[in-house]
Amino acid sequence: MRSYRPLALLAPVVLTACTLAGTAVEKPLTDVKELAGTWQGWVTTQVGGNARVLMIIKEDGSYESSTTVPAGTLTVGKYYLESGKLRYRSSRTQGRATVSEERGKTILTVTPEGSFSFDTGSAVFERVK
Repeated sequence: MRSYRPLALLAPVVLTACTLAGTAVEKPLTDVKELAGTWQGWVTTQVGGNARVLMIIKEDGSYESSTTVPAGTLTVGKYYLESGKLRYRSSRTQGRATVSEERGKTILTVTPEGSFSFDTGSAVFERVK
């Protein structure tokens, strides 16, 4: 009779490796100039909805973003580095942000902290240019 015990022990390792292969790798920033350009993505509202967003970031870290729905919202703000960590403050929220590389794409994830509007939650953007 064959023993499948070694295969059973190896299965979690294989599954973990496969999962990690598709995960984003955080990219450290040394200057907010690295964010300059056009980004598009989705903002998730606190009540569970999603809205498409277009954001343009200038070299000084200031930005304007707007939802692409009719009568959409305009948000202005600024990205900055604090103790080596990327942060932002906007007309709606403030919080942390991370830049990562995933499948050859640059991804910017924005996470609000503290009290903020019920309709503004986290957002994930992909660099367009």
